Amino acid sequence: MTSHAEVAAVRRPAPDRPEGLVTINPLQQAGWDSSLEGHPGAWFFHGTAWARVLQETYGHVPLYVARFGGGQLEDLLPLMEVSSPWTGRRGVCLPFTDFSYPLKAQGHGAGELYERAMAEGRNRGWRYLECRSSDVDWLGSSPSLAFFGHVLDLGRGEELLFKNLDGSLRRGIRKAEAAGMRIQIDDTLESVHTYYALHCQTRRRHGLPPQPFRFFLNLQRHMLRAGLGFIVTARFENKPVGGAVFLRQGRQAIYKFGASDLAFQHLRPNNLLMWSGIRECAARGCAQLHFGRTSLANEGLRRFKLSFGTREEKIKYSKYDLRARRFVADVDRAETWANRLFGRLPQPLLRLAGRMIYPHLS
Repeated sequence: MTSHAEVAAVRRPAPDRPEGLVTINPLQQAGWDSSLEGHPGAWFFHGTAWARVLQETYGHVPLYVARFGGGQLEDLLPLMEVSSPWTGRRGVCLPFTDFSYPLKAQGHGAGELYERAMAEGRNRGWRYLECRSSDVDWLGSSPSLAFFGHVLDLGRGEELLFKNLDGSLRRGIRKAEAAGMRIQIDDTLESVHTYYALHCQTRRRHGLPPQPFRFFLNLQRHMLRAGLGFIVTARFENKPVGGAVFLRQGRQAIYKFGASDLAFQHLRPNNLLMWSGIRECAARGCAQLHFGRTSLANEGLRRFKLSFGTREEKIKYSKYDLRARRFVADVDRAETWANRLFGRLPQPLLRLAGRMIYPHLS
């Protein structure tokens, strides 16, 4: 794991007005979020709230490569150092992030940012530099991994959005409503506890350990409570049967997590959950809702996301081996032999596994 000395070194106060190409910690950079406002391509993933969630939950060290001109942020490659005795030390743009594209001012390229990041990696002993994007500015790069992404334009208005839903999806929404299913939208700690119970249940069903609870606690502290997201909960006869976590900033939003009680799937809570989240994002002024990444092999989830009238895209990652000095392919580990093992563990042990494993992942 990263030492306290290394964290302290990265946390040295940044200059009031950085200039040129620099490596900084945005958590120690005054006015960082305001510098992102209006920047083309900026997402909340680039901001301090997401960086704080990752740093406080897993101890990853922010090392953002940025170019400033006239005291203004021009270009950005947001990186975090993940350090583990199991999985090695590496730079990731960004851990546990569906996609993370570099920011570029008009007419600028990001080639120097990648060169600076690779130099940082060599100096700090990284095994890899991993980016949740594929960028022609990273000379010689090739995609290491790919996923589906799905984006919904929210500017059409509620009536047209509902009309563009797949017919079976509309029927599922009406079925849930007719059954008396109730929707609750909030950002409270109580809703986080409610969602997490469903999340653990769903992760076990898929043979995956859940993220540690402190991750969702930090989401609530630094993002939901600050208006950067909300939780949608579906209740049937006052019992929580489904939940979804949406994150947002400005006019962009993403569906980040979803969970449900399998015993109530016949009432179609997921249909109503997603539709309610879409309506809420539109009501909060969002222009687009991203449905997150989907494994290429998960055809069922892909069809579900397409049924909302989304536009499909490919999300490509890149990974550079700093020791071998070449770009390498990676493997989508959504389905492995470990899924069968985790699927058999009782909930307390599965949650313990999540607390132990996730700090070593990215």
